[in-house]
Order: sequence, then structure tokens, then C-alpha cells
Amino acid sequence: MRIILLILLTVCSGLLISAKAQYYDSPREHQCLKCHSTTSYSFHNDLMDREEKRLMNPYYVLDTVAMRRGVHQVFDCTDCHSYEYSTYPHQANLKMEPLATCLDCHGGDEAFASYQFERIDEEVQKSVHFQVYGESFSCSKCHDQHTYRPIARTASNVKEIVDYSNKMCLACHANMSRYEMVAGHEKPELVQVHNWLPNQELHFQNVRCIECHTEVADSLMVSHNIMPKEQAVRNCVECHSANSKLKASLYKYQNLQKRDGAFGNIISNESYVIGTHQVPLLQTLSYIILALVFVVIFIHLAFRILNRKSDDSK
Repeated sequence: MRIILLILLTVCSGLLISAKAQYYDSPREHQCLKCHSTTSYSFHNDLMDREEKRLMNPYYVLDTVAMRRGVHQVFDCTDCHSYEYSTYPHQANLKMEPLATCLDCHGGDEAFASYQFERIDEEVQKSVHFQVYGESFSCSKCHDQHTYRPIARTASNVKEIVDYSNKMCLACHANMSRYEMVAGHEKPELVQVHNWLPNQELHFQNVRCIECHTEVADSLMVSHNIMPKEQAVRNCVECHSANSKLKASLYKYQNLQKRDGAFGNIISNESYVIGTHQVPLLQTLSYIILALVFVVIFIHLAFRILNRKSDDSK
């Protein structure tokens, strides 16, 4: 099955690359999307010989606009799903069909070597998610293959990266039903769990969850080793310092390094974090000013003492 899938993907990538999945632009004309892009769908009930309309399971409603922008936009549905899905009603046993993982398509492929999928997989296997849930916690639990975009590699705005990344985490950790489905117990209240963190809302808007909840891997674009909550970062200095860990995670992307000098970081850069950007010139000037203040105070005291002695002698 997987070998056939790889052959299909290779062939389709060459044939469809210029087409840019134009069928997403008119989903009602697409065999799958005419149902899976709407909240309700119609079909002919052969048994009763009549047209019927039903509500679509919200988890199966696809955002065709997001699909059009995703990295897999050149593929059709049956490139990854069984061709037997093209008929309705779908066979019940198709739901048991294992879906392809990232490594099934990208593993060992030199064209994607720079993405280091094998190393990412090694990191995932060390993560708390994999340790607890094993193979059932696949790539798709966080990365929706239909709509995934490499925002961390392409965005020029830190907040866009943060928002996209955090929504992946919150898709489960802020959703009771999805969290319970995976974890088997109620989700913790995020605000209460993070009540030690000052300015919670500000942190959630400007840094990703993974900054504190992963082990930083300098050689990887994004660390995938999610640590247990007991090992999460709780030390402010880890980020708010000249040697901030953010430089090895959120701020290491090349597109975020194109800044107008150190002073520009403070004045105009949206990714500025107190303590992470230090300007040597300003630091030196602050030392000089501090030293001058002490000199002035010393001179002032000296004159006061001399004047007092002069007054006493009179």
C-alpha cells in the first residue's frame, strides 16, 4: 500500500505541479469536496429512491481556502486516501485504513533532506506525547496534512509564527473533547496551570508554547521533543537575558534576522524581548554616564566638605 502511495505521489507531483490544484477553487465540482467543503450534503438514497440531506460531521468539513494555500495543494484526495472513497456511501472498513505519515512520503528523499524528517521523527519518539501514546500519536495529531503550511520558514512576522504554532497546541489543549479523546481524562485549565507566569496573555501572544515545553535543538528548525510539564522552563532568565534561549528557537530563523542593526531591534522590531537584545554602544554609554554621576556626586560632596571647613575656620 505504501509503495503504491509513493509511486502515486511521485507521478502526481510531476503531472499536477503546474495545475496548482485548481479543483480547490471550485469545490462543488470536485467529487470529494462537494460534500466535504460544506456543513451539509445531499445524496440519492437508492434504498428509498429519494434525495436526502444530512449534516456533515464538523471534523470532516475541510477549509478549501486553507487547502489551496497548504504545502500539499498539488495533490488530489485520492493521492493519499484510498480510491474507493470516490464512491458513496463509503465502505465502513475504509476508516480502518492507516494514513500515510510524513516519513512515508518524505523519508529518505534527498529532495527533502534539508527538512531533516528523520531527525524530527527521532525527536518525536523522545517526546512525552510519543512516550505516553506511542505510534497512535502521529504527525497528523498536530499537523493537518490538508492545510499545513511551513509558517516558521516563510513568515517574516514573529507574531504570525507564534499564532500559527500555538493554534496547533490549543487545538487539543484548549478543546475538551479532542483532549479527552487522546488523553483519556479532562484537560487542565491552562490559565490555572500557568498562574505562575507574569503577564500571561502577553506571553501567549508573543512566544510559542514550545519555547518552554521543548528541549531546544540548535540544528533543527523546530524542536519536536515535547518535554513533560515537570521539565518545562520556569526561569525568566532563560529568555530574558543576552544569551536568551529564544535565539536558538523562535528568533533563529533567517527571515527574522534581516533587521536594521541592534538599535533597530528595540525601536521597530516586533520580536523584541526585554533582556534579549543588548546594544554594546548603549551599554558602554550607560556605564560612562553612571561613572560621571558618581564623579559629580563625589565632587559635590568634596566641595561641601571644603566649604564647611572654610566656614568653621572663620
